[in-house]
Amino acid sequence: MLSDFASETMTQTLPIGTTTRVRVPGSSANLGAGFDCLGLALGIHDDIEVTVVDEGVHVDVFGEAADAVPRDERHLVVIAIRRGLDASGVHAPGLAVRCESRIPHSRGLGSSAAAVVGGLAAASGLIANAGLADQMTDDELIQLASEFEGHPDNAAASVLGGGVVTWVETIGDTAVYRAHRLAVHPAIRATALIPMFESSTNMTRGLLPDTVPRADAVFNVSRAALCVHSLTSDPTSLVAATADRLHQDYRAPVLPQSAAVVEAMRSSGLAASISGAGPTVLVLGVEPLPERAVGVATDQGFAVRELPIAGGVEIA
Repeated sequence: MLSDFASETMTQTLPIGTTTRVRVPGSSANLGAGFDCLGLALGIHDDIEVTVVDEGVHVDVFGEAADAVPRDERHLVVIAIRRGLDASGVHAPGLAVRCESRIPHSRGLGSSAAAVVGGLAAASGLIANAGLADQMTDDELIQLASEFEGHPDNAAASVLGGGVVTWVETIGDTAVYRAHRLAVHPAIRATALIPMFESSTNMTRGLLPDTVPRADAVFNVSRAALCVHSLTSDPTSLVAATADRLHQDYRAPVLPQSAAVVEAMRSSGLAASISGAGPTVLVLGVEPLPERAVGVATDQGFAVRELPIAGGVEIA
């Protein structure tokens, strides 16, 4: 376990020149009914390369939001690397970090979870490549990333790949984050409708009520269970399985364009939902998005991207 390793190796330092490379997928959370518990890894990736140097932190960022993120210790990937090293009782004198970012930021595609998982995975890769310990297990990565994020759906999807069902257990005073990987039916296709505008997870989460009607809770429990079945066994049920009464309607006033696109898609018999906290809309199905639906999305300013279901984080 990380805690045991850390207690035995508090003075270990990574050798200068140790390098690791990480590829981490983006993700979509909720999938309609599965608020904070269902996720899906998507084939849009960030690539991270980290080398131990003698001092300082040097960050190069290319691609999405390259001009908007810090290039020092405040970069989320660097924070996560430090968190992973600290959890393992390992010190790096300095870090040179290169990020090739392809996951749009603040669009509901798991960019922050991918950065956290990528940074933790990089810490794991550095430790393993230096011969100090084995790589972290998937469970350890999910626990650390979920503690950072506050919920496990996006983080688990980025770690495990495929679909995920996640939950939280309280053991003593500790929240233990759990996840199972779902083998997504090979016929299922995911299409992301991505707008130019952004949204804030904290802001949209703050719109949700503390209590909901019992009928709405029962509705979502049934649909979330159906969603697991639909993802793995019967894609013909996806429209019903992605229906929701817990979160999307409450967020609609601040995501009017996304809500309108979801309504238009669902009215046409497509399994559309807000991806995570939005504003991206995710459509699941077994056929390419119809031209008419593509036109609806592009007329609203949404870029249409069909994305494969992705595998989990890769560490080299």
